[in-house]
Amino acid sequence: MPLTLEQLNQADPAQALALLDGLYEHSPWIAAAALNERPFRSLDHLKHAMVKVLADASPQSRIDLIRAHPELAGKAMVARSLTAESTNEQNRAGLTQCSLEEFARIQQLNADYNARFGFPFILAVRGPRGLGLAKQEIIDTFARRLHNHPDFECAEAIRNIHRIAEIRLNDKFGHVPTLGNDVWDWQESLARHSDPGFAELGQLTVTYLTDAHRACAQRISGWMRDCGFDEVAIDAVGNVVGRYHPNAADGRYLLTGSHYDTVRNGGKYDGRLGIFVPMACVRELHRAGRRLPFGIEVVAFAEEEGQRYKATFLGSGALIGDFKPEWLDQEDADGITMRAAMQHAGLCPDDIPALQRDPAHYLGFVEVHIEQGPVLNELDLPLGVVTSINGSVRYLCEMTGMASHAGTTPMNRRRDAATAVAELALFAEQRAARDGDSVATIGQWQVPNGSINVVPGRCRFSLDMRAPTDAQRDALVADILAELQAITARRGLRCSTELAMTAAAAPSDPAWQQRWERAVEALGLPVYRLPSGAGHDAMKLHEIMPQAMLFVRGLNAGISHNPLESSTADDMQLAVDAFTHVLNQLSDAEQ
Repeated sequence: MPLTLEQLNQADPAQALALLDGLYEHSPWIAAAALNERPFRSLDHLKHAMVKVLADASPQSRIDLIRAHPELAGKAMVARSLTAESTNEQNRAGLTQCSLEEFARIQQLNADYNARFGFPFILAVRGPRGLGLAKQEIIDTFARRLHNHPDFECAEAIRNIHRIAEIRLNDKFGHVPTLGNDVWDWQESLARHSDPGFAELGQLTVTYLTDAHRACAQRISGWMRDCGFDEVAIDAVGNVVGRYHPNAADGRYLLTGSHYDTVRNGGKYDGRLGIFVPMACVRELHRAGRRLPFGIEVVAFAEEEGQRYKATFLGSGALIGDFKPEWLDQEDADGITMRAAMQHAGLCPDDIPALQRDPAHYLGFVEVHIEQGPVLNELDLPLGVVTSINGSVRYLCEMTGMASHAGTTPMNRRRDAATAVAELALFAEQRAARDGDSVATIGQWQVPNGSINVVPGRCRFSLDMRAPTDAQRDALVADILAELQAITARRGLRCSTELAMTAAAAPSDPAWQQRWERAVEALGLPVYRLPSGAGHDAMKLHEIMPQAMLFVRGLNAGISHNPLESSTADDMQLAVDAFTHVLNQLSDAEQ
């Protein structure tokens, strides 16, 4: 019979420790220390208690824990001396049935890894869905992590150990993240649609109104109907809109959703997670025959990334009346105007103004999104509550000096445009770091007609500066631009700057942020607050109604806009549970 929290909470210390045997390889001290936090309010409370124990442990204790684990397909497997848990996991991943070539490759990786780090490679081989990773994915991950910094790799090993323990704990308690699995599966299925030129390479790219984009819209529409939405339609900009009616005809709606387009060679979860989490919640309401005092409107926004045309937030912008007619005349790389692309997709641009929503009909907007950063991953926290979407300013700049011979121009007589930009980059890094959550980036850096033996006379570069509040952002911008002027004058150069974009910060509405906080706390997890450095559809809806976001932890250091973007079905389940809790809070308040 599966273990229950009641059993664990009521057992004496020795019995409780025996119940948790085998979670951490040959290291019962972690569970023993975590049991001091009893009674546990939830399984996730117990999981986090063990995370805290290890976070507070000495560095040597963490290294000893890593070294307590066997190598993948290593000597212990060959000698059949693995623990029962490790045997099951390596068997599920197919490591007990390696070909001679696969086995030799893994043995070489084991040797190289141990030589570099001094401890065995640790990977949760049952993967983010719990079903087991493919052998090639294991080998590829092994090879990639071999190049990590030792400190980072030690932390990554610990994170994988926690994931292994989570899966083992789920097995003990008979816990299956059913809704998280469904959300994970929807995203995997949708990722089968990709633009030509990328699909053939196994890469995910879905740009506005391509065949793959339209296929995604149709697939989402079908799933929405299956989930029990009362209305499902594709609107005039390509948004997929599903509405689940309230229990009274005059009820307002909760607006939610995210985007389904992607960057080129991107990840499967950016944006799409925020579509499928509320879809799962609506499906459960429909299955239970339950209506709320308010309706739920889930919008799968057609475009957020700005990959095909020089316009972003087309989908969410249309809902607030911020669709500029001149965008319709923009051409993509193939010379196809946006208007022509819309007409080819069966959309009617003349109907776009009618998409504008009346905020009086809505309670507010919430969005679930993968974090797209390393913070939650490094803290081993599955959920984070967003305090603000950072305001940003972007400039396109050009520094002009004097091109000259690299061999004959003395260092003290150079007018090097690229070195001046390098000096600015270091200042921007230092200045942004003073504010904690501010960031500054020079992401583009070009020396036109540069040559290996010529001092750069010109350097084109970008400036991207972001902060959680407009005042903090503006102070950052003023200091960096002032330093740019000072560097330019001191080095005898000239610099032109062109403002490319300004976006206001979008602080979370306090009441809505608190609803997310109460939801996270109710799950037995600590409430962690963080700003969003990336832009989201929520920042557009922020202009007409209250908004707040929930972040979900990403794997692989939280990387996003990258094929390595990932999250676990367990964390997605928690996002569904948190969203359901917010729905219940709103329902209680509206009755």
